[in-house]
Amino acid sequence: MSSDWSVCGVCDYRNITKSPVVWCSECEEGLCKECKDHHGISKGSRNHDTVSIAEYQKLPNEVLQLSRSCNKHNEKYVLFCKKHDCPCCKKCVVESHTECKELTDIDDITRNIKSSNAFADIEQTLLEIAENIKRLRINREDNLTSIGKKRREIEKEVLETRDRINLHLDKLQDAALKELKTKEEEERNKIRRSLNSLKDKEKEIVKHQTNLANIKQYASELQTFLALKHIDKDVIAEEKYIQSIVKDEGANQIDLSCKINPSMQGLLSAIKKFGDVVVTAHPCNIQILNQKDKQAQMMVALTPLTINSLAPTLQQTLDTNLSFITGCAVLPDCRMVLSCLAKQIVQVFKPEDSLDFDIGNFGPVFDVAYTGDNTVALTSGYGNDSLQIKDGIQIINLNDKSMVNVTKTNVNRFAYVATLKDNIFYTDCGNNSVTCIDFQGIRRWTFRNVDVLKAPLGISVDEDENVYVVGGVTNNVVVISPNGQHHRQLLTSDDGLKEPAVIHVDHSNNKMLVANTKEKAFVYNLR
Repeated sequence: MSSDWSVCGVCDYRNITKSPVVWCSECEEGLCKECKDHHGISKGSRNHDTVSIAEYQKLPNEVLQLSRSCNKHNEKYVLFCKKHDCPCCKKCVVESHTECKELTDIDDITRNIKSSNAFADIEQTLLEIAENIKRLRINREDNLTSIGKKRREIEKEVLETRDRINLHLDKLQDAALKELKTKEEEERNKIRRSLNSLKDKEKEIVKHQTNLANIKQYASELQTFLALKHIDKDVIAEEKYIQSIVKDEGANQIDLSCKINPSMQGLLSAIKKFGDVVVTAHPCNIQILNQKDKQAQMMVALTPLTINSLAPTLQQTLDTNLSFITGCAVLPDCRMVLSCLAKQIVQVFKPEDSLDFDIGNFGPVFDVAYTGDNTVALTSGYGNDSLQIKDGIQIINLNDKSMVNVTKTNVNRFAYVATLKDNIFYTDCGNNSVTCIDFQGIRRWTFRNVDVLKAPLGISVDEDENVYVVGGVTNNVVVISPNGQHHRQLLTSDDGLKEPAVIHVDHSNNKMLVANTKEKAFVYNLR
């Protein structure tokens, strides 16, 4: 596909240079303002969709490079071969697809592709991938925080263990030093007692020596002889004392030593490190989102549903215990949401029909709609504590909260609204009508047939633009063709409908939820 947005293709062909304001994907060229106006009224191109150059440039490069024409034959694609999963021009069919039985008009294949299951599936998958990445990122960030916290806990544990060891060693040290001092004092006392005794004996010996010297010098021979007998006895006694002292423990040579506990010695050699830091890896506990029983699909739209081909099959019946159901929605994950005006609550049911949870405490609730990203929007409806401003139908931009008036038509207070592409569909139970308008408020068609549909309330549209409406008085569901010209009664009171109020068709899973005003709700498969 051409990516030259700098010139108007038509003017360039006439050797005139003008800047384009829109791009036509059918013609594969840009158009200036004058050529755009002619392009819009020309019979061959009036149905072509155009986008502004600024918006067209937002497309990814790989999309901009796609061509509507066959690269081999330079002719436009006209058919799609399901067998080979490829678009074909007329020459491709003759050359390579003469025996292919599943050749479909390319326009039929691409019609409603943006609202097809394949497109919705990719959108849902991208949402799931983004959510999975977000969950994993948060999980990894939490893991960073947790291991940092764990490191600090281990550091504290190591220091506390070291302190306990130090305290224990201090106690052992104090006990050892105390024992050392006690032992030393005991031995000192023994030695001191021995010293005192020796000093006393030493004095006695000195006395004997002095006496003996005096005897030798001054005593007579007889005196000396007799004195020696006494002194000899004393000397023998002193010798015996000396011998006893040597043999007694009082003369032992005392030495002090310490035999360190072998366990303490082993502590230095056996304990090489304080402990082991163990890294434990647990499998990731993040549950990866994935569509249930997802099947591979070819990037083609399913066979379009028509009001005559519709054959809904009942999947389940819900007992809601609600007394005034005013809104419903089916979520992409097949959960079901019901709003109750009487109880002022919203209930969410699991796919297997058990209650998941309910929420309230936000005042009156009327209708409910899924807005994507696991979010629903609620309307408060009519109530004594609400201010009514009748501005018809408005479009609210969820990004900047801006509002655009579509129509000033006085819509019934129990009207329900549905949209698809650039169409708005709404019911009026007062005059038993269903109306389709565009986003400019221009009426395209109105359906009214009181023999089939009375008090139309809830309304929904499938991806093939079939319009589903519940009849509150006729106790039925009527499906209206995209042009509003044909209709068919799809469900009746025989199917359990009793004062039905709301309906919703989910494009992503082709499920239809219909709820009576009281208690019962029904889930149908449309395909």
